[in-house]
Amino acid sequence: MSDISLNVYLFFPGTCRQAMEFYHSIFGGDLKLQTIAEMMGPDAENPNNIMHAELTGGAFKLMGSDGTRTNAYEAGPVSLSINGNDEEKITAFFNSLSEGGEVTSPLKMEMWGDTFGMLTDKFGIDWMMNITK
Repeated sequence: MSDISLNVYLFFPGTCRQAMEFYHSIFGGDLKLQTIAEMMGPDAENPNNIMHAELTGGAFKLMGSDGTRTNAYEAGPVSLSINGNDEEKITAFFNSLSEGGEVTSPLKMEMWGDTFGMLTDKFGIDWMMNITK
């Protein structure tokens, strides 16, 4: 078996700490945060911003950072998709992620026979949930 993986790395406009703490409260696991000051010294620009965040050992592995770009990040053609047959857990994820965000399609039975919903969380990240029978 190959030792290759694809990981989600999210960029935030100065809200990485809040976003990753939010995801930690939902998905559990171990959250490690490294500030710019810890990595580059206290005199670096935006020393309290997050240089690297990593959430591991919970439901998912997520990584993130406060972007160093001067222009804003725009939503791209990507949604994070959670799929599985644990209706209770996925419904709880959906409800928690939607707090302060926007449900674009509520969880409901779809024509393909699964329960499906979509939302944008309060940090602007798009999520899709599919609960299989």
